Amino acid sequence: MKHIPAAHTDFAIERELDASPEDVFQAWADPEAKRRWSDCHAEYTTEYRLDFRPFGHETHRVAYPDGRIQQIEKVFFDIEPARRIVFAYDIQLDARRLSVSLVTVEFLAHKHGTRMVYKEQLTYLDGHEDRAERIRGTEEGLDRLVLEMARR
Repeated sequence: MKHIPAAHTDFAIERELDASPEDVFQAWADPEAKRRWSDCHAEYTTEYRLDFRPFGHETHRVAYPDGRIQQIEKVFFDIEPARRIVFAYDIQLDARRLSVSLVTVEFLAHKHGTRMVYKEQLTYLDGHEDRAERIRGTEEGLDRLVLEMARR
């Protein structure tokens, strides 16, 4: 088998939310709220757990109609209420690990509520790369968070 070097990239997304940093942070910390805005494949989700604390895990497992199984496993490293969350996660499709990421989310007080800054550093493994799709999916989730906060 030919060795394919890991590929590296990063991206940043900012959102302004009409809610306090405390309220936006809570939408990340509360399992029901987090699932509402972050689950882009809710109809296929077979498992979701959130243990939101340093070294706690978030697990999201999806079974697609074609038989593929996707699992996302997160580990939280740094949690500063209403200020910052740092976590790492991997994505596996069936038994193949596609990528590993390190993410920092910061919540900054802003004149109308909160400016949230999401920064992700990715390592793609064994030839898999989906940067545009990853950015689009992350943007869609964060847009759902904006809507979630607007409804409160």
